[in-house]
Amino acid sequence: MKGRKVWVVFLVALLALLVAACQPKEVVKTVVVTKEVKEEVVVTKEVEVVKTVEVEVEKAKGACAPQSFDELPKDKDGNPIIKIGVPIPLSAPGSVTGGQAMQIAANIAVDHINSKGGVMGKYKVDVVFYDTSGLPERGRAGAEYLITQECVNAIAGEYHSAAGLQEKEVAHKYGILAVFAETWNDKITAAQYPEVFRIAPASSMVAEADAKFFKDMGVQWVAIVAENTDYGVPASEATKERLAKYGIESEIYLAEQGTPDFAALVSRIVEAVQNKEGKKGVLVLITGETSYNFEQQAVDGGLAPAEDLIFVANQVAANHAEFWANVPDGNYMAFRRVGVVPALTADNPVAQKFIEDYKKATKDPDRFPESYAFEMYDSLMLVVAAIEKAQSLKTEDLIKALESFNSRENGYQGAQGIYYFLYGTQNPVPEGVPEWMWHQWPDPAILFLQYTEQGQSVNDACVIWPDAYKTCDYQYP
Repeated sequence: MKGRKVWVVFLVALLALLVAACQPKEVVKTVVVTKEVKEEVVVTKEVEVVKTVEVEVEKAKGACAPQSFDELPKDKDGNPIIKIGVPIPLSAPGSVTGGQAMQIAANIAVDHINSKGGVMGKYKVDVVFYDTSGLPERGRAGAEYLITQECVNAIAGEYHSAAGLQEKEVAHKYGILAVFAETWNDKITAAQYPEVFRIAPASSMVAEADAKFFKDMGVQWVAIVAENTDYGVPASEATKERLAKYGIESEIYLAEQGTPDFAALVSRIVEAVQNKEGKKGVLVLITGETSYNFEQQAVDGGLAPAEDLIFVANQVAANHAEFWANVPDGNYMAFRRVGVVPALTADNPVAQKFIEDYKKATKDPDRFPESYAFEMYDSLMLVVAAIEKAQSLKTEDLIKALESFNSRENGYQGAQGIYYFLYGTQNPVPEGVPEWMWHQWPDPAILFLQYTEQGQSVNDACVIWPDAYKTCDYQYP
């Protein structure tokens, strides 16, 4: 009997458990989760509202640039000065040689302005340099520092798009004029911020020139070697797209900026070249000193020079002293030069004065200023021209002044040429025209040159394209 009772109790308990399991569960947990989600949504909305308010407060508080000439700070001698921020790369992984050339050019611009009595003959100019190292985070930090701590009235310069893309956001956030010198990424001006102008070419302009060059040279396949940055990736993709338009095949090879060893990458490209028919090309879209590493290793790996291959080194090959020191076997390499060559500056007194003083400053009588040196000089001079034309320090007035340079006939004469901007706040970019034409100088010179002798000066290099500037044909080894 006792055993049967136990079994009965067990069965009753088991039945109770089964019945309980079959009962509908309370939705307490679901309700709690739902409640928490609702609370999170409310909190999120509150945070967004707060952030919006904070941005507005920060904009008014952070931008400390003087709005009138009476508010200008004084130098140690008591003279009022206008401060302009100059973000440039002066340390790796940025292009140090590029940054140094721009620093020299900026100092020459300041000397030229101040030797004539300053802006409007009254106010001296002082530039504040910030080393961005070509990095996005340092570009943003630099722009924040220059605008909120140094109280600059404008920003001019920058070499790398990766840094420039961040700087333009900060300039727009605080409503400070920014004239970019050497940043190519289309998005710099495609954002169509009122404060942002550019005198360097957009990547799409350069990509089109690259594609036409290879087409005219009869190339059928191109290896595009690019840095994995906000410059290299879009530039390589734009180039590939335009090459395809001309029926030229291409393949993109990406590398990290600052990489010292390209052996594996070179081997991959060599293998690809060997499997292609017809004339081939290599285009280097790696900037600064890193490009020298790749170019010499390309020679060491048997990629260049070659009879059926046109090798286009990065534009810093125009720094002939640095190029030959780092790429001693780089003879017969071609390179793109964005900007003027000596023949295009003969009738320009602004250019001649800058060239003369640049050679003195670099203590190199044979050194013709690089494109980014020209651009740095001219970007600063454009800021000053805007202040003088507007007779004001307010950003909105400076924008109107620069936009008044809206054709070659009434443009601003700089060292590189006549600057003008077709589209902006007074004349929006029309349908069918690329968005990046906003505040974009439309006339940068894009040439291709080639070294034909070991240790050759860039001044003696052949201009091989386009035909309008051509001095000799491409020479194969």
